Amino acid sequence: MSQHEGRLVVPFEELRMTDVDSVGGKNASLGEMISQLAASGVRVPGGFATTAHAFREFLRENDLASRIDARLHELNTEDVKALAECGAEIRGWIGAATLPAALERAIRHHYQQMAEASGGPISVAVRSSATAEDLPDASFAGQQETYLNVNGIDAVLERIRHVFASLYNDRAISYRVHKGFAHGDVALSAGIQRMVRSDLASSGVMFTIDTESGFPDAVFITSAYGLGETVVQGAVNPDEYFVHKPMLAAGKFPIIRRELGSKLIRMGFADDGGEVAAGRTVRTLDTPAEMRNRYSLADEDVIELARYAVIIEQHYGRPMDIEWGKDGRDGKLYILQARPETVKSLQGEHRQQRYRLKGSADVLASGRAIGQKVGAGRVRVVADAADMDRVRPGDVLVTGMTDPNWEPVMKRAAAIVTDRGGRTCHAAIIARELGIPAVVGCGDATRRLRDEALVTVSCAEGDTGFIYDGLLETEITEFDAGAMPALPVKVMVNVGNPTLAFEFAQLPNDGVGLARLEFIINNNIGIHPKAILDYPNVDADLKKAVESVARGHSTPRDFYVQRLAEGVATIAAAFWPKPVIVRLSDFKSNEYRKLIGGSRYEPDEENPMLGFRGASRYIADSFRDCFELECRAMRRVREQMGLVNVELMVPFVRTAKEAAAVVDLLAANGLRRGEAGLRLIMMCEIPSNALLADEFLQYFDGFSIGSNDLTQLTLGLDRDSGLVAESFDERDAAVKMLLGRAIAACRAAGKYVGICGQGPSDHPDLAQWLMQQGIGSISLNPDTVIATWQQLAGGLPNGS
Repeated sequence: MSQHEGRLVVPFEELRMTDVDSVGGKNASLGEMISQLAASGVRVPGGFATTAHAFREFLRENDLASRIDARLHELNTEDVKALAECGAEIRGWIGAATLPAALERAIRHHYQQMAEASGGPISVAVRSSATAEDLPDASFAGQQETYLNVNGIDAVLERIRHVFASLYNDRAISYRVHKGFAHGDVALSAGIQRMVRSDLASSGVMFTIDTESGFPDAVFITSAYGLGETVVQGAVNPDEYFVHKPMLAAGKFPIIRRELGSKLIRMGFADDGGEVAAGRTVRTLDTPAEMRNRYSLADEDVIELARYAVIIEQHYGRPMDIEWGKDGRDGKLYILQARPETVKSLQGEHRQQRYRLKGSADVLASGRAIGQKVGAGRVRVVADAADMDRVRPGDVLVTGMTDPNWEPVMKRAAAIVTDRGGRTCHAAIIARELGIPAVVGCGDATRRLRDEALVTVSCAEGDTGFIYDGLLETEITEFDAGAMPALPVKVMVNVGNPTLAFEFAQLPNDGVGLARLEFIINNNIGIHPKAILDYPNVDADLKKAVESVARGHSTPRDFYVQRLAEGVATIAAAFWPKPVIVRLSDFKSNEYRKLIGGSRYEPDEENPMLGFRGASRYIADSFRDCFELECRAMRRVREQMGLVNVELMVPFVRTAKEAAAVVDLLAANGLRRGEAGLRLIMMCEIPSNALLADEFLQYFDGFSIGSNDLTQLTLGLDRDSGLVAESFDERDAAVKMLLGRAIAACRAAGKYVGICGQGPSDHPDLAQWLMQQGIGSISLNPDTVIATWQQLAGGLPNGS
């Protein structure tokens, strides 16, 4: 029983989490943080809460409880029209009722105390907190109403009655039925909280785990200008930040990834006009281009928020979903709400599913992927909530954005697609909870997708979600990520896309045997490094392209280095503290030409596979300054960000002379072999590397065998040519002779030897042979890790 039994109003500072039954999860959590975390530096705006007892007294004095129960008893919540009629009727009864005199006196008293403490007139938020809200197995977030910038006690009293009525919003009624809560068991507490003037700064939402993969060692923060309603509702595409908890604790620079959102609008106070509705005065404004093109939070604010998030998570002992705001007047950050994360943290730890498309088709639209599943069905474009009953089971719901009013039909959908919103918007939160894929923030999906068309919605390809034309076949595999049998060889993972790293890290693994820079340069940067270095002395079109991609950064060079560093840091953080072997860029000239500006700088080679690539490119006078940008990025990852699990691999080293030159160049750029534990690995992929292994190993700490190039160069065939594809086989006797020679040389020298080529992923028998030869590690494509591991274990003597 709550210590506040019988009280009508309680100040936040007197509340604890033990008071959930009295004031709901939201208000109890505010009190818990104010009383328990202030000494840790966590700021929470003060206020007070009406109690569940007050709500039930309100119903009793107005003879509403039995009428409401009777009206809800026969309701079929699947009948959208009947649901709307029932909800409207009950809300009408509550709107016509009066607050008990004792409750009104208590509210006036506590409001007056808030005003006196502030030294003058105050603006408050009136928030709802259901007594069954924000429990670990349910997320009532957004089910009831919140009113912002409420001024004056009369407006506060009016808004409290509206908050009480919102317990019977259509979506709230439907959600309680869906979750199995009895309507009469849920009461409503109103929280009256001092407004943080984030209308003059920024606000958003953060989670203490990655919302898509459940990766526990990152804080995920979203931010946009103005009041946080635009982020929660999905009206804007916000900025996004990932902070690595271990590096935060170690005092290193912990921001491992940033994404600049469009932030087209912002919500502010409407003190001089705007949308004014019965005490709620807010308006939506266009965000100036200059503000859109920069991040809405400084790095120090991101890090401070992450510290708050970790403190709150540690206090509650579970992953948390937190709303925050920055006050534009005092410049300080405040926590506005904190509740348990209710999706990823409750899923089973070991048994997991992975979705993979088995075909391809035209991409009709794309946006931010929510979840990691694939859904397919018939497009249902719905412009307004009034028409949402058009959605049938199995449809793909396509709309501008959703709010809680849409929830009764969202569970019917096979997938959800929206024009606006980020990864913490309403559509994203509900899609995760329902376990259906969603692609949000597409921009123009409602225009590009045709009603009734058959489409496939894929969230299984990283951060970007795609809507494909037609119904594509999907492969679903289940795996148990629990304990795997011991092997005499380490099983590592090949990773190219940093946005999949958090997911791949949950596979059984001993680290990353190959992290490719090419994906990061191609997808996260997109500009040839020479164009970055020559800016602003480039032609007008290229100058405009460089400025466009470098938005939000101090200079184009800083953009290039930071984006490269963040891509690597995301992979390194995902697998921390296991080793992550990063192969330095191995674009060939034809691939560099495809980057923006590339045709201006790259030669047109007849055979780029054997041309200007790898070590010879790094040490060439024409490319050395480009390579130095890579070196700056790798130093940033290891030194500033503290991710010393990053090791470096040099590809395509033709001669020992090249080996010596590139090792010297790395040292000249602050990446000296052996310093701070840095290991330099050479990619063994040219026959000369294996034939003269002892010579090359003088300059490196070991070999990572690239079986793709080694095979084509040994057998003298083009691996990209379909005419000779049948002859490409890593198990050929000549290839195996070179593989065996390289492994033996490394073992004799006491140095690392692994393989990161495609061979072991495609041929389990080759993986077995490599293990028998004494190779130290086998790095596999993620989709083959479980099966190959089990096959290797099965081939051991006595199966062990």
